[in-house]
Amino acid sequence: MSALFWCWYGWLSNWYTLLASVLRSDYNMRVKRGPKPIGKVKINWSRKFAYAIGLLTADGCLSKDGRHIDLTSKDRTQVVLFKQCLGLDTKVSHKYSGSGNLAYCVQFSDVLFYQFLMTIGLSPAKSKTISSVTIPERYFLDFLRGYFDGDGCSYSYYDTVFKNSYRFYVSFTSASPLFLDWLRAKLDTSLGIRGHIGYYRDSPYVQLRYSKREAVVLCRAMYYRAGVLRLQRKYLKIQRSLSIVE
Repeated sequence: MSALFWCWYGWLSNWYTLLASVLRSDYNMRVKRGPKPIGKVKINWSRKFAYAIGLLTADGCLSKDGRHIDLTSKDRTQVVLFKQCLGLDTKVSHKYSGSGNLAYCVQFSDVLFYQFLMTIGLSPAKSKTISSVTIPERYFLDFLRGYFDGDGCSYSYYDTVFKNSYRFYVSFTSASPLFLDWLRAKLDTSLGIRGHIGYYRDSPYVQLRYSKREAVVLCRAMYYRAGVLRLQRKYLKIQRSLSIVE
């Protein structure tokens, strides 16, 4: 009886060992992952990096596939600047809108950068839902300048009623009121300027606008030193206005 017991025990032990080996093998095959993704973008905050995040916030798009990122602009220089800031070697392509307008774009795949963008406030279909972007305080003005180069503008003119009065405005546009509320609060805290939020009639877009004195303070802050990254055409337009205002 004892011999029979040990015979059965040995057989069962071998059977369980074999079964466990098969199950482990099957489990490993099921959970086996591919190689760890290698990011194309070096995620490290700097003036260039913050400026690029500003451009992305304005004109970027995160695909729903969780990996592709796209920046599209009518200004080819803006797309090239974006590439340079992030160290991308992706080719700049072009496309046409339904109305036939030419635009330039750069698209690349980077899972790690995509996930990083999600953590700071960007997301697919963000234009109407974005509420804020997490930016280190020391790089906020670089982010702001990038956003301005994407979705900002300046304009000026002599008042037709008061001949010696020169009007100067700087504005930011977004489809998300929450985002402009956040941006306005940030600028109020950091620069002491209040601005005004206005809504377009028959349009989903909202505008945050600063006039004359506040516009001057804002511009001096955005272009806080010579040689900062910028769209030259917007910078020169502002400089012409400042030469008259000041």
